[in-house]
Amino acid sequence: MAEQLYTIPVNDAFDTDCECPLCQMQRNLEANAIEYTMGPSYMEDDNRAMTDKLGFCTHHMRMLYAEKNRLGLALMMKTHTDKTIKDLKELAAKGPAPKAGLFGKGDSQSPVTKYISNLESTCFICNKMGNTFDRYVDTIFHMWKKDKDFIAKFKSCKGFCTYHYGILYDYGSKKLSKEQYSEFLNILNDVYFTNMERVNGDIGWFIDKFDYRFKNEPWKNSKDALPRGIVKTNHTIIE
Repeated sequence: MAEQLYTIPVNDAFDTDCECPLCQMQRNLEANAIEYTMGPSYMEDDNRAMTDKLGFCTHHMRMLYAEKNRLGLALMMKTHTDKTIKDLKELAAKGPAPKAGLFGKGDSQSPVTKYISNLESTCFICNKMGNTFDRYVDTIFHMWKKDKDFIAKFKSCKGFCTYHYGILYDYGSKKLSKEQYSEFLNILNDVYFTNMERVNGDIGWFIDKFDYRFKNEPWKNSKDALPRGIVKTNHTIIE
C-alpha cells in the first residue's frame, strides 16, 4: 500500500527500534503538543479558552515549566486562574451540598468539590494527544486490512507495553472481521509474550550480574534492561 500522510506516523513508530511502537507514537504526540502549546498558539482565543477551561495535569505542567517560554506559560496561567477564581467564587456562594435525606438521597459532593474534581481530571495536552492517538490506532487496523507489508512489520517489532497490548487486544474486535481478528490475536499474542519474556530474561540477567558468581560474565543485553522493562510495564519511555 502506498504510504499516505495518515500512515506515516504509524509506519515511523513501527520502524523505530523501540519496545512499544504505540508508546513511541504517544511520545511523539506529547512532544508536538508541548511545542504547539508553547508556540504562538497560546495567543489564539480558541486555544486560550480551552487551556482556561481544562488546565494541565501535573506531568504536563512540569514539562511546560521546563520549556523556555516562561512568559507564555505565565499568560496561560493568569487567564486560567482568573477563570478558576471567578467560577469557584460563584460556586462557593451556593454553599455546601445538602445533607442526604432519610433514604440516602442527595448529592454528597458540593458544587465546589465537583468543579475541582473535574478540573483535576482534565488536561489540554492530554486531550490533544488523545484525539490524535485514537486516529493512529484506527490507522493500525486500517493498515492491517490493506497492507501486507505492515503485517510483516507488526510481526517483527519488539512487542508492546502491557497497557497498549490491552488496547490492541480489545480494539481489534471492533475494527476487524471475525476471521481477521482471530489471525490478529494470534500474531499479537505471539509478539507480546515473546518480547515480554525477552525483556524479563534481560532483567533477570541484570539482577544476576550483581551476584559475585556472575561478576566476570558478559552483560549480554541486560545493561539497559531496566528502562526497557519500565516501557513494558508502565508505558513510560525513560531517557
